[in-house]
Amino acid sequence: MRMNRYTWILSLALVLLAAGCKNKDDRSFNIFTIQDDKDLGLQVKNEIASDPATYPILSETQYAQSYTYLRGLRDKILNGGNVFYKNEFAWELYIVRDDNMLNAFCAPGGYIYVYTGLIKYLDSEDQLAGVLAHEIAHADRRHSTDQLTKAYGIGTMVSVVLGNDPNTLTDIAQNLLFLGFSRSAETEADEYSVKYLCPTDLNAAGAAGFFQKIESQGGSSTPQFLSTHPNPDNRIANINAEEVELGCTGTNTNDAAYNAFKASLP
Repeated sequence: MRMNRYTWILSLALVLLAAGCKNKDDRSFNIFTIQDDKDLGLQVKNEIASDPATYPILSETQYAQSYTYLRGLRDKILNGGNVFYKNEFAWELYIVRDDNMLNAFCAPGGYIYVYTGLIKYLDSEDQLAGVLAHEIAHADRRHSTDQLTKAYGIGTMVSVVLGNDPNTLTDIAQNLLFLGFSRSAETEADEYSVKYLCPTDLNAAGAAGFFQKIESQGGSSTPQFLSTHPNPDNRIANINAEEVELGCTGTNTNDAAYNAFKASLP
């Protein structure tokens, strides 16, 4: 289907703007501007907030201790100095109550959602940090808008960003949890999970521990958000190799603090 003249001109403008609005160290390519990522992410956040049946988000007032802990972990990642859009994106964090869901996702613009099922499944703080860093990387490296463009098309995504397609916005919010990324995007997110954690006191290869747990259980519980290729064996090896190459020295797993965090959840 051919794009109309308006959409074509707008799409071209977005390409040109993207080249001028990126972080100077960000070598990724994306047709959308950083502001587009932020606008789309805010729309998705509001859509999720309007659907508590699908996304039963824990009260920040009632579970203040839980949020304080998780945001402290997020801040360790953000303050390590390697997140490109630390100051541009929102990096808001929400806990979704669903013990049957081993999942997490990060919407464009830095809106992070972590399920209680995943938190209770993991054994240590560094494992959760590895997963958080992986999801932050998808937003920070702008994989989400790139993949959404591939899934929905340039014209549709432009319309969504402009607020002209509420039905597709609802669909995006419902499907972000199951958004599949390319092999290269998953590999890059694994790589950056180590880079983000390397300056901290935590084990920078925490994501490898998560995959090792999955492998020890036969791989049957691999969550959708991490089930795409490359396979867990390769990812474990690559994550550990990245930690060695970067010379990361953190070893903390903070098991006691993590167990207290899990106990604070409903």
